[in-house]
Amino acid sequence: MKSFIASFLLLAPVLALAAGAAPTSKAAAKPAAQAKAAAKPVAKKATQAKAKSRAPVVTAAAAGAAGVATVALALTPDELAIAERVHTGRIACELGAHVNVNPHQQHAGHFQIDGKGFKYQMVPVATSTGTVRLEDKAAGAVWLQIANKSMLMNQKLGQRLADECMSPEQFQVAEAIKKNPPPSVFDQATGSK
Repeated sequence: MKSFIASFLLLAPVLALAAGAAPTSKAAAKPAAQAKAAAKPVAKKATQAKAKSRAPVVTAAAAGAAGVATVALALTPDELAIAERVHTGRIACELGAHVNVNPHQQHAGHFQIDGKGFKYQMVPVATSTGTVRLEDKAAGAVWLQIANKSMLMNQKLGQRLADECMSPEQFQVAEAIKKNPPPSVFDQATGSK
């Protein structure tokens, strides 16, 4: 059912464009009217499903200019807040590697992440721990960012593509942790120092 709704949401802009175009004859007007009438019940179901998950957003400018719809996921306010915390730019990683994390030019909250041998389009995903998590679900790629480092993983391949990545802000936090390490979890549990 979800895949049906998702496929409809991808086709809805095309149907809307086709329905908005002036039909050249009465025979052409009937299928357009039938398609529009058939889309109404499905659109209602899609609106209900949208409350549970993100829905694609089609940019009209891109659709008109290229003749094809550009699809991006609509982000929730929580996901947009996560996007504001993402460290961007060229981020140095271990073994001389680097990852480029750049905001998408046309879609707020979306990111382009690339490096040697990879390129992903990612969106923020809410986590229960507050960790910044970006995902490219189609490729299976995940960018995780905590206070002192970041890493890029490909879940489909089961491997880390980049590890120990640190922006200048993360490097400062890592140095502060080295100078003043937090108390051990075991010390806190036993009450000793």
